[in-house]
Amino acid sequence: MAKHKIGWMPGDGVGKEVMDATKTVLDAVGLDAEYTHLDIGWDFWCSDGDPLPPRTIEGLRACDAALFGAITSKPKAEAEAELAPEFQGKGMSYRSPIVRMRQEFDLYSNCRPCKAFDGNPLNFQDGIDLVVFRENTEGMYTGVEWSPVDGPIRSALETHPSFERFQSVPPEKMAFSSRIITWDGSERIVRAAFEYAKEHGYPTVTVVEKPNVLRETSGMFTDAAKAVAKDFPGIELWETNIDAMVMWLVKNPQNYGVIATSNLFGDVVSDLCAQLVGGLGFAAAGNIGKDVAVFEPTHGSAPKYDGQDKVNPIACILASKMMLSFLGEGQKADVVGKAIAKVIAEGKARTYDMGGSTKCSEMGAAIAAAL
Repeated sequence: MAKHKIGWMPGDGVGKEVMDATKTVLDAVGLDAEYTHLDIGWDFWCSDGDPLPPRTIEGLRACDAALFGAITSKPKAEAEAELAPEFQGKGMSYRSPIVRMRQEFDLYSNCRPCKAFDGNPLNFQDGIDLVVFRENTEGMYTGVEWSPVDGPIRSALETHPSFERFQSVPPEKMAFSSRIITWDGSERIVRAAFEYAKEHGYPTVTVVEKPNVLRETSGMFTDAAKAVAKDFPGIELWETNIDAMVMWLVKNPQNYGVIATSNLFGDVVSDLCAQLVGGLGFAAAGNIGKDVAVFEPTHGSAPKYDGQDKVNPIACILASKMMLSFLGEGQKADVVGKAIAKVIAEGKARTYDMGGSTKCSEMGAAIAAAL
């Protein structure tokens, strides 16, 4: 029997190609695993009316971890038009399967390491080593929203004095999304950030919010961070507003290490950090809960490159490195990380985004050969 059971979710577009390249590396490093293919993505939205079918959710429950490739998402009208005829006109609404997995399995911690590899021609600056901890299940991405805004929701909003200037807006011309922040949710993501900083030797954790304007929600997140910081006297807590942070990350990215923030701000900051170290071709993420974790490259499905064996698979291979660490295969994770660094530093294999012509599969093979 294999030591680990891995959910294998290629998804859409180039997700299949980067996953194949990653499998080459995992096989070469000798991971003892059983891989279970799990259905996810646009094809299953069209055929089943669900991009994350119940069979996939049940299959994931039986896995130790999962690797996910990429997902396609389209606007509401297009999504409905591509449904199988038997599902059209039934009020079905497409929801991101990755967001649903985060909520279904309470994958509260989205960990995004962003490291500038020596020799990467796409580095904004050398020496950048950032890790973003994004709360993954709360904030603006809970899906708790309404349009039109009427009935008890409207009545509740009308009790707030700041809503007065919207009184004349008709319900059908208004949309409302809620930003839900809890103390427990804030506390556990900040604690995960501090624990990572302690384990890996980072001297600071920077909390990125906007409490001067979002006084209740960002205020609670920041207060929870201050409470957590008391348990880590050797690590300094820095507080920075989201708008200032994006400026400082561009100006002085080397000043920062571990960053903790809420869902929407984390989405923005982590993509900025990814671009500082070469773009989404180098951006991996771990969606981590207590019992299971789903690892992914953070790029999209890139339909225009689908089937061309062209895109950079390094983000997906970095995601597999994170998965190896999660599974307790730290030595194998280190070997994969060193192989990635070696191939980038040598500069012989470079995909199109790096200014070269190396194919996706060839990059996977080059990293496997460097193990």
